[in-house]
Formats: sequence, C-alpha cells, structure tokens
Amino acid sequence: MIVIVMGVVGAGKTTVGRLLSEQLGWKFADADDFHPPSNVERIRQGSSLNDDDRKPWLERLRNAITDWIAGGRNVVLACSALKRSYRQELAVGPEVRLVYLKGSADLIAERLRSRQGHFAGEQILAGQFADLEEPEAAVTVEIASTPQQIVAEIRKRLGLA
Repeated sequence: MIVIVMGVVGAGKTTVGRLLSEQLGWKFADADDFHPPSNVERIRQGSSLNDDDRKPWLERLRNAITDWIAGGRNVVLACSALKRSYRQELAVGPEVRLVYLKGSADLIAERLRSRQGHFAGEQILAGQFADLEEPEAAVTVEIASTPQQIVAEIRKRLGLA
C-alpha cells in the first residue's frame, strides 16, 4: 500500500507521515526530496510553484510510486498533492490511498511561524490554500489533535490499527 499524506505547507505531512511509517514499519518518503533544485530555490524565496514547475516533480513521484508498487513496497509519502489533477497523476492503482490533513489557515500559519529549518515558510501558505482543491475520495483528518492522535485516526480509518 502507498499512503499519500497530503495537505498544504505546514499541515504536518512530514511529522505525521514519519510517525505513521515508524509505527507500521514502512518506508517513508518526502515529496519535497523529488523537487528539482530550481523548485526548491523558488519556494525558499517565497514564490509559489505553477503547474509547469510541478510537472517534472509529479513525473518523478509517479515513477517512484509505480516502482514501489511493482516492488511490493509499503510506503508513506508526504506530498502536498493540492490539485485534483496532481492526485490523478499519482493514483496509479488501487494500492494508493490518500489521507488529507485538514486545518485552518490560522492554525497552520501559527505552526509555520514556529517551524525551524524548512525551506517552505508562511509566505507561500496563501498560494497553497488558493491552489488547494479538497479531495473527495480521501481519509480526511483534522489537524488540531496531536500527531499521535492523528496517526491513530489514520490507522483506524485505513484498517491499519
């Protein structure tokens, strides 16, 4: 199974994804690591990416997901997957399950202000919310809880308890 933990910057994708993968004994991957350096630099400078910027990133992610499935790997992938078209690109088969970390802009902005050492900050949050097309077919979890509570809810709802 490939579990894509999605949401806007600061929603907790990496924190929740890592904890979920640790509890399950699965591989963890962060979609940020699939960005070309030019994208990382744009984000670091506070610029939002457009669909053209994201195209090679999505291709790399799709290839990785396809390889993981072919190899019988279980993986938790932290990935923004903001738009329906992006999720369609990544949903290469029934093995891919989507978890949406949902939270208010105020809560996420507060978290971003206290975050250290990440190239994406509060300055791109408004653009991410503008791009966000909330998924219909996803396990949706509110992020006001602790990471441990969020992971417990995800495991329960995906039948991985």
